[in-house]
Amino acid sequence: MIFKIFRAVWFFSLLGVLAALLYVYADLPENVIVQQEGIETVLLTRDVFFYIVVAFLTIINVLVYLISSLYKKDHTFRAWFYGLIIAINFFFVVGLFLINAYNSDERFDFSRIGFAIYGSVGLVALWAISWPFVRFFDKKSSNQSV
Repeated sequence: MIFKIFRAVWFFSLLGVLAALLYVYADLPENVIVQQEGIETVLLTRDVFFYIVVAFLTIINVLVYLISSLYKKDHTFRAWFYGLIIAINFFFVVGLFLINAYNSDERFDFSRIGFAIYGSVGLVALWAISWPFVRFFDKKSSNQSV
């Protein structure tokens, strides 16, 4: 049951990250600043940035189908992996809006968005390290039910 819920939430997170990408793409300037250290900046054209993000999203989200085909019987691992991809998609949404805010002409206080950035990274890290605990509690509950 939880596997089906995670699969549905993953699908909606994929739709959400694609909608965020299209929204950000429409608002970006022709040259997008992706990194700036002092006076040195790394610029990409808007189209190159879009296709790089689409490639990353495709690679990350296709892993769901690869894992599903490799671990057909292990629903616990598949549900956990769907959750990991949901967290990564959330990180992509936060990152896209951060790049959009950085490249906008408006004044923006970046100190106010730190919790979202670090929170999304923390969510991915927390979900990634939770697998041993999920496996332990799954085995423990399956041993008690037998």
